Amino acid sequence: MKIVVLDGYTLNPGDLDWKGMEALGECVVYERTSLTDVQETIQRIGDAEVVITNKTPLPRQVFEACPQIKYVGVLATGYNVVDGKAARDRGIPVTNIPTYGTAAVGQFAIALLLEICHHIGYHNQTVHEGKWENHADWCYWDYPLIELAGKTMGIIGFGRIGQTTGRIAQALGMQVLAYDSFHNPDLESETCRYTDLEELLRTSDVIALHCPLFPETEGMINKETIAKMKDGVIILNNSRGPLIVEEDLRDALNSGKVAAAGLDVVSTEPIRGDNPLLQAKNCIITPHISWAPKESRKRLMDIAVGNLQAFVDGKPVNVVN
Repeated sequence: MKIVVLDGYTLNPGDLDWKGMEALGECVVYERTSLTDVQETIQRIGDAEVVITNKTPLPRQVFEACPQIKYVGVLATGYNVVDGKAARDRGIPVTNIPTYGTAAVGQFAIALLLEICHHIGYHNQTVHEGKWENHADWCYWDYPLIELAGKTMGIIGFGRIGQTTGRIAQALGMQVLAYDSFHNPDLESETCRYTDLEELLRTSDVIALHCPLFPETEGMINKETIAKMKDGVIILNNSRGPLIVEEDLRDALNSGKVAAAGLDVVSTEPIRGDNPLLQAKNCIITPHISWAPKESRKRLMDIAVGNLQAFVDGKPVNVVN
């Protein structure tokens, strides 16, 4: 069985290995494949029966040109890079990695929030540049510092990751309001309860997005919903960039309606130079790395190998098409 990994570098830049895949067949790993040149993708797949991709698109054209493909594994939770219907029409299962980075992504959401509250990176830099050494006072801070205890975090999307963020927020002394289509009464307590979106927008000091990108959630943070929020709200997003209308968030940040934003995702990735959020005040943007701790990536690799092994055994799991 021939296996091709089209874009393996982000999962394994050298600190993991491909032994699990190699044990299942003849495995060729490309660090990167063009996101726009379909012919390159087709050429690299060649006569491989198994295609593993992270962000390299597999449109219908690929399946038409490579009829020998029997299995597609996506090295991520999101699988919209693959034309699932084209694969299904040919009897090709497409699998994803549903749960591998829950702890890491929840932790990163809180890291964004703590950076906003304390500007640790900035103040560390000023110390190394000599500002503390030469300061008239024994301490200084160049941004308002924020204590989270007693404040309210609204979490839109209260699945595994939202719940993880919520637990950490409660440990910091925050009240949690959860908005989700599914309610689990066992999660409610004196410091955590479900609510509707209107109350969450109106009463939250911090709003964290942990929901999937669906037609009904695309652009859900926009000038209308922002207008319903508290003045000085903090917005966090390390879910999907298109949940936010970026021009509207930029305007709200620059006007002060939104005090700060912590974002690990944007609408087009890598970010483009004309992204409006690059012109926003008090906006932290990181390059989609919530998922990337080694422990999380190792878990992803193990699940990907397990998905392929299950297919080989005739019992596919985590099939999304």
